[in-house]
Amino acid sequence: MRAAIFRNGEIVVDRMQEPKPGPGQVLVKTLDCGICGSDLHARQHAHRMAEMAKKAGRTPMDLSRDVVFGHEFCCEIVDHGPGTERKLKPGTRVCSLPALLTPAGIQGIGYSNDNIGGYAEAMLLSEPLLLEVPNGLAAEHAALTEPLAVGVHAVAKANVRGGEVPLVIGCGPVGLAVIAALRIKGLHPIVAADYSPARRALAAKLGADIVVDPRVSQPYAAWAEHAQMSEQEKAARPPLQAMLPALKPALIFECVGVPGLLQQVFEGAPRDARIVVVGVCMESDRSEPMLGIMKELNVQYVLGYTPEEFSYSLRLIAEGEVDAAAMVTATVGIDGVARAFADLANPEAHTKIIVEPWR
Repeated sequence: MRAAIFRNGEIVVDRMQEPKPGPGQVLVKTLDCGICGSDLHARQHAHRMAEMAKKAGRTPMDLSRDVVFGHEFCCEIVDHGPGTERKLKPGTRVCSLPALLTPAGIQGIGYSNDNIGGYAEAMLLSEPLLLEVPNGLAAEHAALTEPLAVGVHAVAKANVRGGEVPLVIGCGPVGLAVIAALRIKGLHPIVAADYSPARRALAAKLGADIVVDPRVSQPYAAWAEHAQMSEQEKAARPPLQAMLPALKPALIFECVGVPGLLQQVFEGAPRDARIVVVGVCMESDRSEPMLGIMKELNVQYVLGYTPEEFSYSLRLIAEGEVDAAAMVTATVGIDGVARAFADLANPEAHTKIIVEPWR
């Protein structure tokens, strides 16, 4: 079979042996697989990613060996391995968490030397993790279950109490997923900031109430304009709090993941803000803890999602609660993956490129 392979720091197209399903596994044909921002980071900072995985107690990628990226996928069942229940027949379209259940524990798909990701014509999945794609949902839209689940999880980890005014910094796929999840949560107004006009337009389409161009308006000032307390809320404050700016609680989502951004959030955030770090910064960064202490900031880092959040995200897309189609800006075959990695550097050109390995 053919695959787009990460080899010696580059994405190359080559042939590899089709995997055979083991106990509890199914062989699937990869229909569609999204290119994630983490894949772009992994290509550029692969050594750093492997180093951090090792520090976190995970099995790192061996960069002297091939890796097939791709963890946002929709597939079609081809065959079942031994010991499977075979409840879903060959030809059934499925999604799955990007993980394999093995006797040695849970292993990831997409950043592994041994478990092939979605940039290949076929891959293996664990039968207990399969979710049948409902409502005749297009495979390219079902493949967006994984990135949407990241946003759903980030909002869940934010511990929304009601009354907060959210600010989303960065409207790439992760920021857009957070915006969609906030809208579904019913938290308004949603303020979103991005330099890209195209991504600001998408943010508005997916649920942002106020979109900010940081070149024109300072995001935190724009947030404050829409976070003013009502007269009733002002009157209900304790005496000491009445001496502080009359602003509703701030819930800030950092969805960029570049050095210096978290420090900018520390500087711009109001007192007692809750900050959820969703963007993955692959490099060492610097922030001033004393600033966070003086403002009593609450910082929550997040990763991934739960199986329940993943299943919920698939339902949201299938039932039309999230306009997944709006995020897809192009599809490519395996031969176009390397070029797609380069094209995604331009936010005006693309938001989410879907790989269709069998094209």
